[in-house]
Amino acid sequence: MLLQRVRTRCALLSSAFIRHGPRFMTTGDTASSAADIQLPAWKERENELLEVKRARLLYESRKRGMLENCILLSLFAKKYLTTMTAAQMSQYDRLINKPSNDWDIYYWATGVAEPPEEFNNEIMHKLQEFAKNRDKEQRLRQPDLEYLFKEAQ
Repeated sequence: MLLQRVRTRCALLSSAFIRHGPRFMTTGDTASSAADIQLPAWKERENELLEVKRARLLYESRKRGMLENCILLSLFAKKYLTTMTAAQMSQYDRLINKPSNDWDIYYWATGVAEPPEEFNNEIMHKLQEFAKNRDKEQRLRQPDLEYLFKEAQ
């Protein structure tokens, strides 16, 4: 009797924690359970001032869903965002905001998986090269933001 109750509770707990497929899905995907959260499809912002876009992309590079991408993308943004053209910023915006799964971005950047054709562009190649860390920099945390204020002076 007690063993049966324990098994029932374990089954209930495990079904509550096990997810089948990605938890966050875009509106084009089909949800596999009621626990899946539907995200709106990404749309590029039109007529956004370049400085506003640059500031937004810097923020979004730092505030990711996983620490690995927070570090990788914030350091990448520090190095390249200030010199990106409008077209490159649009590619970067699409890359970091259109996929609903941060692990996809991480796997593409680190070469574990091939990026889809849509994201296989100049910015992805720069990010992949940056992720290789050929200079063996110590990348343990996001950069401080003081560099933003030093450039403004």
